[in-house]
Amino acid sequence: MIPPLQRPKRKNPILRTRQAVLPPGSRSRAALGLTAAAALGRFELQVCAACKAVQYPPREICHNCLGEKLLWTEQDGAGELLAATAVHVSHDLFFRERAPWQLAMVRLDCGPTVVAHLHAECPPAPARVRVGARLDKAGQGVLVAFPLNEVTNMADDRQLREMTCDPRFRKVLITDGKTALGQALAKALVKAGADIVWVGQAEPWKKSPGLDALTAEPKVTVVPLDVTDSRSVAQLAGEIGGRVDILINNAEVHRSQGIASRSGVDVARAEMDVNYFGLLRLAQEFGPALRGRSADGQSSATAWVNILSVFALSNFPAHGTFSASKAAALSLSQCLRAEMRPAGLRVINAFPGPIDDEWNQTLPPPKLTPEALAKAVVGALCDGVEDIYPGEVAQEWLARWRENPKVLERELAL
Repeated sequence: MIPPLQRPKRKNPILRTRQAVLPPGSRSRAALGLTAAAALGRFELQVCAACKAVQYPPREICHNCLGEKLLWTEQDGAGELLAATAVHVSHDLFFRERAPWQLAMVRLDCGPTVVAHLHAECPPAPARVRVGARLDKAGQGVLVAFPLNEVTNMADDRQLREMTCDPRFRKVLITDGKTALGQALAKALVKAGADIVWVGQAEPWKKSPGLDALTAEPKVTVVPLDVTDSRSVAQLAGEIGGRVDILINNAEVHRSQGIASRSGVDVARAEMDVNYFGLLRLAQEFGPALRGRSADGQSSATAWVNILSVFALSNFPAHGTFSASKAAALSLSQCLRAEMRPAGLRVINAFPGPIDDEWNQTLPPPKLTPEALAKAVVGALCDGVEDIYPGEVAQEWLARWRENPKVLERELAL
């Protein structure tokens, strides 16, 4: 059994500070399909459209019939553990500092034999295991062999924790605590084992419903934070930026209506000031501190979460300027992800459908409850994925967008 994860001791300032190093990150264009699936929490392999042979490692043509049409298809990952070993000496700095590192050879039921990282709870070979895809510290897709069934402290595996953003024993900043979503996030993170949850409040003089009850939780601390005020963001970053391990940006302004139904640009400017420029201010002030602590031991800085909207994929005219602000935030988040990747920090984007709140009152069900979205965000942290689409509407929207973005655009305009 994996020993339970213990709260880390105070850092010894005399000891050498471990630098942010990453595992080898070079991949061919074909192999990036594995990464794209792992970013969504899926395990996919190439399957030849002609002879149905399953391919691994990824390649440009079928190993069986030389066919050129290889389709990425989800696999169940079941297989047989053939052999296991531990790497004690490595020329690569990332693995040298984390040795011993467990590896395994697994013959998948779908055909290929793969080399995978080995979870500590897998039984000795020969044995049945399941293989899944995860993003490693470099943000690239890798394979991990898991035991068939969930076991106690499964997430505490030392190697697996390097590939996920589990909030246990970590310190989290939620940028807006006055909303039902911010409060649901705080409760979910405390339940997941977070050490400290800071909750931002832009207007402390206002009595937000539920916030007083939330502050009664010993692990929750309300802090002043207004993402539209550069000084407020900089001041908080100076106070706690060096301690934050996970930042969740849920601050947003959401107004309905499109372009022609409203005069002036004041509402659109307010949406952009929070939804886009607020993210930019946070990234400029908190980003450097998180990057500097990405290798800081067991509970290092590990993730940045942006609550976006599925409307960012294709504009929903009934919420037109809000959709545009979220599309801008998505583009900025992609830039943030690229800048954070060299430090091994995961940038997670959540694309929920309509949330059951005051700004979506006129939209018909189904709508996502704040508690369901908070649960999905914590799940994304624990799984180490990059993108999530919580709720039925978001899942349907994503499927239609992938099938044909232009058709979706036309449907939404009706």
